Amino acid sequence: MDILTIEVGSTITKANAFRLLPEGRFDPFAQGVAATTVEAGDVYIGANAAMADLMASLQAPLDYPEIHLNSSAAGGLRMTVHGLTYNMTARAAREAALGAGAIIKMVTAGLLEDHDLAQIREINPNIILLAGGVDYGEKNIVLRNAEKLASLGLEAPLLYAGNIAIRAQVCQIFNNCGQEVLVTDNVFPDVDVLNVEPVRELIQDVFNRHIIHAPGMQRLRELTDQPILPTPGAVLKGAELFAEEMGDVLVVDVGGATTDVHSVTDGSLEWAARMTEPEPRAKRTVEGDLGVFVNARNVVNLSKEPEWEDRLDDLEAMPTTDRQIELTRWLTKRAVQTAIRRHAGVVSDLYTPTGKKQVVKGKDLTAIRFLVGTGGALTRIPGGKQILEEICTGAGKYLLPTSDAEVLIDREYRFSALGTLAHQYPEEVRATFRHWADRERKKN
Repeated sequence: MDILTIEVGSTITKANAFRLLPEGRFDPFAQGVAATTVEAGDVYIGANAAMADLMASLQAPLDYPEIHLNSSAAGGLRMTVHGLTYNMTARAAREAALGAGAIIKMVTAGLLEDHDLAQIREINPNIILLAGGVDYGEKNIVLRNAEKLASLGLEAPLLYAGNIAIRAQVCQIFNNCGQEVLVTDNVFPDVDVLNVEPVRELIQDVFNRHIIHAPGMQRLRELTDQPILPTPGAVLKGAELFAEEMGDVLVVDVGGATTDVHSVTDGSLEWAARMTEPEPRAKRTVEGDLGVFVNARNVVNLSKEPEWEDRLDDLEAMPTTDRQIELTRWLTKRAVQTAIRRHAGVVSDLYTPTGKKQVVKGKDLTAIRFLVGTGGALTRIPGGKQILEEICTGAGKYLLPTSDAEVLIDREYRFSALGTLAHQYPEEVRATFRHWADRERKKN
């Protein structure tokens, strides 16, 4: 059976054809690429061009009874997050939103003030996330925040993921003003317990409603009865299944505008006792200032290597000459180094009455077994494998992967497509990742 995935990105649309083999894994056998056509007022045009490009590479007609879609063409959901304390509920809610198709525009902790409400009005979010309090803990501040948010009269749905003891009261507050309220499990049900998956799934449902507003997306929506997934969520889902099959993984995607880092790991026992706050097993960070085209100048400025400033005249979105490729490779290297350090846990000294001890804040990456490079820069520019290998330095100030970690490059650029299929075919995607990883390891 042939299955088609369509990925509508902000600049490029990809169509991937997979065949589901009798042994229970997917065989990717064709790919088509075209420019995304948001500016033309219809993303279907670009998707149709990508499918035509795919068909042109085949010797026979393609029969695809199933089509699966992911997209970032309409942009992410503008989201505001409101919790009780930043290091607990507000931070947990923020972790849940990342990877689910949301762009965090505002995070508050504690009682909302008038200036907070004015900022929320200005942002005009697509979704509001209200959290706060462990189950059967603090109630009053969360209820007051619910009342203040309801008073704004916004059309955005309110997602409640806080103290279960006041769930009915929160629902009543928003029902009284006619605002949609969606309820899911508490993101921080107990001290040091993170529960982000139910929130993440609900945000993805809202994203699926939102994404059809991209021009022409409704025509694509009619091609499938499957939900349209946010592209970052598809990559994160793929990373989770890869980790289940192969071991802890770090997935790095360097793009023209952003660098995304996805990690799936619980960290090592060595550093677990020194963590100052819990981290989710699956974590995603998006560095909106690190990109090899749109944000290339910013990468140069952050690197403090001004000699590369003059080289920006050679910059091209699709580099072809030796000078263009050399520049893009350097930009990719610097973007990876910066993004990984921002994602990783930091070791610092804490002075206590009993003396100095080391503590960790952030994600411990020392137990990572595989690094996967995906996206255009790492897969299309020579030297991607070496760039990732160079950041495998182990524990120091930053808790980075060790030199034992294996580096795999997604040369066929299909990681996110497999993540899109993972919701319907988890076992088959696991088997596909196993086959792909074993094949790449033999090449190395």
